[in-house]
Amino acid sequence: MPQPINIYYWPTPNGKKVAIFLEEVGLPYDLVPVDITAGDQFDEEFLRISPNNKMPAIVDPEGPDGEPISLFESGAILIYLAEKTSKFWPTSPRVRYVALQWLMFQMAHVGPMLGQAHHFRGYAPEKIPYAIDRYTTEAARLYGVMDARLSETGYFAGEEYSLVDMAIYPWVASHERQGQRMEDYPNLRRWYEGVGSRPAVRRAMQVGEELKRPIEDLDEETRDVLFGKRRRTGR
Repeated sequence: MPQPINIYYWPTPNGKKVAIFLEEVGLPYDLVPVDITAGDQFDEEFLRISPNNKMPAIVDPEGPDGEPISLFESGAILIYLAEKTSKFWPTSPRVRYVALQWLMFQMAHVGPMLGQAHHFRGYAPEKIPYAIDRYTTEAARLYGVMDARLSETGYFAGEEYSLVDMAIYPWVASHERQGQRMEDYPNLRRWYEGVGSRPAVRRAMQVGEELKRPIEDLDEETRDVLFGKRRRTGR
């Protein structure tokens, strides 16, 4: 029986990517909550694992050489887990590069731009019409790119479900917060409903949900910590 992987986690789309993979392959894992509203991401112990003070991160006690390994950045973690388990990552070099480019698309565009849409539409203390319009429009553009890709193939990397779908799904799950309607993107909607019906995905999307606090319940100092304006007092 493999030793559990420690996943340093908060229930955000990036955290849920890794939870989906672990649930899909059935690897044991222990959740180590990193409360980003309390400033846990600035703790020295966590920064040794994730120097960019972002979660998720993992520590696998059984790394490639049998020794522990720590990793940060969700895309790197997904590739590591795929290579560790030989699952959900294409073996054909040509298909693998197709998968890699769509994973980079998620990391460079889907996550950052949809995250900005979340912030300016729902979290920013001041409603800035220019920012709301800019990021809502960019979200629509990215949804169009994804819809066009899925008009050609069943999944992002081809006809087989892969870690790329796991990386994108948690972001699309928040489409309403990004000002998007799934009925406007029929191919993406077909994919979204199919991936969302997978038992492992349903389980993973609930991991850590009890840890969340509604944004309206957060005081000003906590919001400043969450959005990187200051560290937690005393840290």
